[in-house]
Amino acid sequence: QVQLVESGGGLVFPGGSMKLSCEGIGRTFASSGMAWFRQAPGKERAFVATINSSGGYAYYAEGVRGRFTISKDKARNTLYLQMNRLKTEDTALYYCAARDLGGAQTDAASYQYWGRGTQVTVSS
Repeated sequence: QVQLVESGGGLVFPGGSMKLSCEGIGRTFASSGMAWFRQAPGKERAFVATINSSGGYAYYAEGVRGRFTISKDKARNTLYLQMNRLKTEDTALYYCAARDLGGAQTDAASYQYWGRGTQVTVSS
């Protein structure tokens, strides 16, 4: 069974840092474009960051650009999201996603595989 399993969420103070991980289980995602999305309470799921299969290209939502970094470790079959200078508005359930094709995409409909999410709460 193919799964994406997120981890690393929790509670952090504003201005703090956190690193999310997403491990692929059941198949390799080395040739997959991957992404992070998030859903805040009462809001729709929103794009955060995407990376292509080689890891050589990444693109970020405007609100996280310069603070978040997406990366992937092919050997570990794992996707990461390093989040710095966190703000209260970053509070959300964070999902990782993977697609069968290798390109990076911002549209959630482009992704065939989804994790169940990890909660990130930024609060003092």
